[in-house]
Amino acid sequence: MTTAAPLSRPILAGVVTALVGFTSSFAVVLTGLGAVGATPAQAASGLLAVSLTMGLACIVLAWRYRMPITVAWSTPGAALLAATGVVDGGWSAAVGAFLVAAALILFTALWPALGALIARIPPSIAQAMLAGVLLPLCLAPITGLVANPWGVVPVVLTWLVFARLAPRWAVPLAFVAAAVVVAVSLVQERSAVDAGLLAPRIELTAPTFTVGTLVGLALPLFIVTMASQNVPGIAIMRSFGYEVPWRPAMLVTGVGTALGATAGGHAINLAAISAALAASPDADPDPKRRWVAGVSTGVSYLVLGGFSAAFATLVLLAPEAVIPAVAGLALFAAFGSSVQQAIDDPGERIPAVVTFLVAASGVAVLGVSAAFWALVAGLVVRTVLHAGRR
Repeated sequence: MTTAAPLSRPILAGVVTALVGFTSSFAVVLTGLGAVGATPAQAASGLLAVSLTMGLACIVLAWRYRMPITVAWSTPGAALLAATGVVDGGWSAAVGAFLVAAALILFTALWPALGALIARIPPSIAQAMLAGVLLPLCLAPITGLVANPWGVVPVVLTWLVFARLAPRWAVPLAFVAAAVVVAVSLVQERSAVDAGLLAPRIELTAPTFTVGTLVGLALPLFIVTMASQNVPGIAIMRSFGYEVPWRPAMLVTGVGTALGATAGGHAINLAAISAALAASPDADPDPKRRWVAGVSTGVSYLVLGGFSAAFATLVLLAPEAVIPAVAGLALFAAFGSSVQQAIDDPGERIPAVVTFLVAASGVAVLGVSAAFWALVAGLVVRTVLHAGRR
């Protein structure tokens, strides 16, 4: 007769899932929101919004379906925002794009044909677009070593050491190193932090809608969220024996994205890589008890959301190149995976390379971002090269 593991084990697994997920990529979220026009206060509000909505989504889905379903913000989506930059119409138009992306996520639950249409986009094209979007951000640690070596070297060295010793904690501990750099900088400059900046707050923005933003931001945001988060998230959960209910999951994450949009939240989705932390046997030997880890993850996200303004203030006070370096390090794994999937099939390699180069170029035509034109270019080249083939 075996003794059941204590309930504290899945609870701790959920806490670890939230800590790793939050600290590994919150800098990417703040960078992305700031790039499309958010003020520091609006970016902090957006971080709070996605923390609260994904926390509640974790609790609802895990509790209702008794599975360790976890929800995360769209890290690839945030990277897309950072690569896109300020859009026509400014921050309010970006908020409008968030709402449209939420509507598209909801449509995938209510109208299966939309999900089937997204599934028809070749994975090599979708991943090449994502890789092109991620490339400029992944270069930040390298350029940062030249721009501010004293600030960036400790961050990169910390990441490298723990990438060898404890890969799961490499990026969170790189952020800790960045926090130490910020603290040392404040001491040297004898700067004081305004306590009012540390209180979490919501900044609502009325959305506006422009054609360029809808085509160049909302649609790519939806595609990268689906292709790089929701679909892999389903696959990872299936590998541990869980069949995530597609329609409810899309309804919950779509509603959550819509609720957080006017507060600055860009998108939430099923967790992908971090999903394994709550769903694996390490969380609990008994698969029927791992749902507790999903609830614990959600509660932990709600707590971390309370520190959103503090994290945003830390980013605001950081010396040159330090936070972009952390964000770039956080995206190395996603970039490597995207490149591998983009060029894995020799028959799809040329269209994928064209897609990657257009996305990485950052060019905007007719007010539409490079991510959309990358998809168009890749699909056109693929159609021409594959014409007449079965």
